Amino acid sequence: MREYYTFDHLPFDEQRAYGALETLVGDESLGRVWLICAAGTAIGYMVLTLGYSLAYGGRDAFIDEIYIRESSRGQGIGTHALSVAEEMCRALGVRALHLEVERANSGAYSVYRKLGFVDHNRSLMTTQI
Repeated sequence: MREYYTFDHLPFDEQRAYGALETLVGDESLGRVWLICAAGTAIGYMVLTLGYSLAYGGRDAFIDEIYIRESSRGQGIGTHALSVAEEMCRALGVRALHLEVERANSGAYSVYRKLGFVDHNRSLMTTQI
């Protein structure tokens, strides 16, 4: 996680991250976590969180985090990981899958568009509580 947060210039609080991850892993109703490996070595991870949306008619999900090490990008690994997430969503009865991408990350944005993700011309706004 630290590697991903550094890559995206996000503040990283190890204690907070560990606590949140521990809670998510301990409660399947909150989502799923995958460690992405190649040749027995961890090269990334993906986190899917579950929610509910009236706008989408039921359960929705969010790719909360997806990270592939730079040395392993461009090989279709992220695309495959997203297809795994979509399969899981179908199995869980999820009606809509969301993700967010940094505007400067044009490579990821392009991949997501090719996979059918659409920019809704809305802005994600957040307040921390």
